[in-house]
Amino acid sequence: MKESLRLALLEAQLELARRASRSVLLLVTGHAAAGKTALINELNHRLENRLTEVHALAPSSEERERPYWWRYWRRLPARGRVGVFVHGWYGDALFARVEQRLGEGAFRDRLAEIRAFEAELAAENVAIIKLWLDIDRDVQGRHLRELWHDPERAWQVKDHDWQRHLQYAALASRGHEMRRATEADHAPWLCLVGGPGQKPMKALAHRLVEAMAGSLPDVEAPVSRSVAGAAGPPRLADLAAQAPRALGKARYRERLAEAQARLAGNAREIQRRRIPVVLVFEGQDAAGKGGCIHRLTSALDARQYRVHRIAAPSDEERAHPWAWRFWRRLPLDGRVAIFDRSWYGRVLVERVEGLAEPAAWRRAYDEIRRFERQLLAHGAVLGKLFLAVDKDEQLRRFRSRAETPHKRHKLTDEDWRNRERWEDYRRAIDDMFVHTHDVDGGWALIDANDKRRARLAVLDHANRLLEARLAEPR
Repeated sequence: MKESLRLALLEAQLELARRASRSVLLLVTGHAAAGKTALINELNHRLENRLTEVHALAPSSEERERPYWWRYWRRLPARGRVGVFVHGWYGDALFARVEQRLGEGAFRDRLAEIRAFEAELAAENVAIIKLWLDIDRDVQGRHLRELWHDPERAWQVKDHDWQRHLQYAALASRGHEMRRATEADHAPWLCLVGGPGQKPMKALAHRLVEAMAGSLPDVEAPVSRSVAGAAGPPRLADLAAQAPRALGKARYRERLAEAQARLAGNAREIQRRRIPVVLVFEGQDAAGKGGCIHRLTSALDARQYRVHRIAAPSDEERAHPWAWRFWRRLPLDGRVAIFDRSWYGRVLVERVEGLAEPAAWRRAYDEIRRFERQLLAHGAVLGKLFLAVDKDEQLRRFRSRAETPHKRHKLTDEDWRNRERWEDYRRAIDDMFVHTHDVDGGWALIDANDKRRARLAVLDHANRLLEARLAEPR
């Protein structure tokens, strides 16, 4: 590689880090013995390696106990950095298909997931380069034999390299199918010839400079639709006709103890059977989410659950795609993750307060549905609870907080400001229900005007979700 190109690559990377407006993701895959390792080693020498992260993954036990895509989301490079994946999600799909661990339909489904994943990243200013290193089959065989018979280089040849050589035709055919199905303007394939005597570094360096410094292609956002097949999304207006009577303290305490005992038993069985649980709490200000979560966690082993209170993103979170901070908080199998506010903030507060562009929050409906489908596909129990109060009850609680010394910290200027936009939030909430209320991931709308009844309703809903999952055949 010419010195001028090497300098241009380094300067582009340093400028990428200075601006920190995008990240670059390089995925290197292809045939065995095509020189992937040598190419990445050379690239590491050309780049500032303090700003570069290389990942060659064999999934750990921790990763197997979370949804498939967790292992990649958690390793995405922050803005200003370069992330390199060896084989990555393409190797997972391709090798599984060739070895018939994925059927034809499952392979197509995985490719569709890949397209959606890459579109989501590209929309969040991730520049994606996908490199396929090709090699002629005869050249591959000769090169493997030369390495194998060289005492100083034989260690470079592994058993799986010979296996890939025997699978060459299938890998070539399925690889072509895979590239064709996942080609996109925002995530194009770069196909180069590798192997002995080949120098793919120059072409890759040019592409990297372009990705670091050039304009990013537009990503066509999917048109969000209401969820088909659901029983019908709830609406805030549905609560107006309910108005249950207040529940007496003695009866409440009796029912609370019963519900918590039931939950404790269900949670122990969930843990024994290694079933992950994700509970999402959304609601209007002063609707009592914290009180409901406290009554719920009081029935759980503290080692089994974690409560994630989602507020404004940190600097580290802002440096990654918006869904990154939720993916990294997903629980291990057998554990419970409770979200006090969640990814739905993008289509609620970020929408209403103008913190997300219209294209971003409209796109988020589809991204949220896909995220939740992946949780469910992993076998998680997903519960989504929205606690609602009417406008008069919210005002009463605001005033009570203002007048009670140990509750004043709960009332902020933001709460009053949000109240002034009550109708804007009401429309956003109802839209959220329409677009994200699914059969397997539906919303439970909880009338929170009476705190005691709301807490019991939350416990009852959680118990029913866990019992339904435990009743399924293993």
